[in-house]
Amino acid sequence: MNSAYHLALALTLVLLGLSPAAARAQSPGSPPAPDQPSLNNKKIDGYKGIWFTLGQFGPHGDKYSGGLATYTAKHIPLAIHSPEAQKTFFVYGGITPDRKSAAELDGRDTKNRAYGNYLLCMAGSYDHKTNTVSKPVIVHDKNGVFDPHDNPSLAMDSDGYLWVFVSGRGRRRPGFVYKSAKPYEAGEFRQVLKGEFTYPQPKYIPGKGFLHLFTKYTGTRLLYFNTSPDGREWTAHKPLAVIKRPGDKRSGHYQISGQRGEKIAFFFNWHPGGNVDKRTNIYYLQTTDFGKTWTTADGARVSTPVRDLASPALVSEFFSKNMNVYIKDMTFDDDGNPVALYVSGKGHKPGPDNGPKDWQVIRWNGRKWENRKITTSDHNYDTGSLWISGRKWTVVAPTENSPQKWGGGGEVVMWESQDDGKTWKRTRQITRDSRLNHNYVRKVVNGANPFMYFWADGNPHEPSQSQLYFGDTNGNAWVLPYQMQGDRATPAPLQTSK
Repeated sequence: MNSAYHLALALTLVLLGLSPAAARAQSPGSPPAPDQPSLNNKKIDGYKGIWFTLGQFGPHGDKYSGGLATYTAKHIPLAIHSPEAQKTFFVYGGITPDRKSAAELDGRDTKNRAYGNYLLCMAGSYDHKTNTVSKPVIVHDKNGVFDPHDNPSLAMDSDGYLWVFVSGRGRRRPGFVYKSAKPYEAGEFRQVLKGEFTYPQPKYIPGKGFLHLFTKYTGTRLLYFNTSPDGREWTAHKPLAVIKRPGDKRSGHYQISGQRGEKIAFFFNWHPGGNVDKRTNIYYLQTTDFGKTWTTADGARVSTPVRDLASPALVSEFFSKNMNVYIKDMTFDDDGNPVALYVSGKGHKPGPDNGPKDWQVIRWNGRKWENRKITTSDHNYDTGSLWISGRKWTVVAPTENSPQKWGGGGEVVMWESQDDGKTWKRTRQITRDSRLNHNYVRKVVNGANPFMYFWADGNPHEPSQSQLYFGDTNGNAWVLPYQMQGDRATPAPLQTSK
């Protein structure tokens, strides 16, 4: 599998006149290719996801790769349902054949020239009244960047305007914020600002404005937030966590956030010495006053940025066990208590040497943190979503390890608990007999059937086409049209053998 990918990549590089060594020297963080005319606000004839490889290989494949249209788990949210418009709006990382091919560009990210075009930050909408999707529109043309770390995330204000936060990457590529030209429409967007942020996680509170959680590469990956009453004028960036042990020169964190009314919260992990491949531990912070104060789940105030490894924000300790932690999603139970979905296991490389990955939920029950196991899968970057309604908890995730074993993703499965997450039962396999792995199942904010979550497929071991899908609470799924003739199209049901 890995050798087949390397062979395809090597042949592509030869055709491009590049050596594999030169390709390895090129970084996804490099500047983009020379400018071509921008495709911003151009409509595309279908939903075409981006394929990407990180290029960090072990004996059993890449650390992560495949169809990454709905990547990363730290871009939150990607989709929002509007009851007023009876539409679900969503963003993703796409491509278009209208752009010059990768081989024609003087780009520097040669690892990903093996397939297709570079990243376009896209928006689409599903109309619940007509069961149709609009032609997707390019919100932001990345103009030579292949890397889906630059994927967008989404917010909606109280007037129905859509706000797209396009991720930057480090300090070489800036982030952008766009606002829709009209409320409840994803057809045209106008740039509002340009700034430094990665992994955008915007939250909107009516009457107050935006609170934006994000990452900055200030030496390593550190967490920040700022606020804005109108999306145009923003406060200064305020750090949230910089945990270091004595002797550490660097720190690092990733976060997963959620919102319940005016409560905005996030779980985060810790990167010892700034090493992202050693990520471990789970911490939690919340605010109910628009970021003026941050507290633990029981309301104890915590000074930010968090610096102490044993801070009161610590939820569960994994470092002493030499375990990695990858937080996937969070939500709240009916009492407003936070719950996180995460994967833990040994090591960052895929394959049997690092054993299975445990899918677990951790919940604040009002008195203490409880931890429960759901199932296992074979890759740290298998990614899904969590819902809670009363005592019924649901997880939709690619926990079936096929068709591309040891690669990111797999077949998508629905898991349910009827006792507040204590015990779990596999209730539906949503995808079956697939050619390609499915991954990054992302839930819709205020989701409504049939568009409750969406994801993309792709081969994690070699370049492939990538399609997008969405599904409902019963485990039914539909394929977003890869080719569209008119301005709207009806998604086709996903055909699987039962």
